Amino acid sequence: MTDWSRLSHAYGPADDIPELLDRIASAPTDELWGDLWSALCHQGSVYPASFAALPWLAGRAGCGDREQEVNALLLAGAIMAGDRQAHGAGDVRTEFAATVATLLAAVNRQLRAATDPTDYVYLLEAMLGLEGVPGWSEELARGIVDEEYQIACPGCGTDLFVALGERGFFSAAEDYALSGEGVETRPLRPAAPAGLDGIGRRLHELASADGRCEVAGVLTYVFGRAGCPVCEADFVLAEAIASDR
Repeated sequence: MTDWSRLSHAYGPADDIPELLDRIASAPTDELWGDLWSALCHQGSVYPASFAALPWLAGRAGCGDREQEVNALLLAGAIMAGDRQAHGAGDVRTEFAATVATLLAAVNRQLRAATDPTDYVYLLEAMLGLEGVPGWSEELARGIVDEEYQIACPGCGTDLFVALGERGFFSAAEDYALSGEGVETRPLRPAAPAGLDGIGRRLHELASADGRCEVAGVLTYVFGRAGCPVCEADFVLAEAIASDR
């Protein structure tokens, strides 16, 4: 049995966590889930109590209420994305291997059932966090859901805004959302699906197989090429995103 009083979270001793878990289980609200996120994965930081909560999250991931199941999976994925931090919880990949396997099975079920593109991308990111894929387990949704990455140009270091969505697919050295018309841009060049490899290929194939054509399409831009309007550098966007973390 977990002795929560010996564990810590973002705000100190974790002896308040059992009551919070009970309240979520009996009468879940967005506010309660927000409180749990804030304590266990505060701005991406994780703590010993974060990993101790994984078995409970695995239980919620099979509770039969899809909204609650997805909430549990997204938090679990975010927690495991932080497993390389100096959290003081030991070898969590080994200790919680069976729990993580249960969570992975659940997240794959939810991916197949997802009807909303945003939910789908967040679940993809949770899957990567549970699998221990570095980088994209924290960066995937940031650009695709928000339709923008902010990176440094690999050539000259200029801060670039990279648009991926309704405004188009381009890079700019100015905040195009605030500057209006006249901002100098460079179009992104999508990768050919057949030319993708590694994590880009895997994510594109998953999205395509799940019928998420819009997500698969954006992924070809994320793993395609971009240009800098300042120095005219040409670079692989995914590499720039990875090096900018």
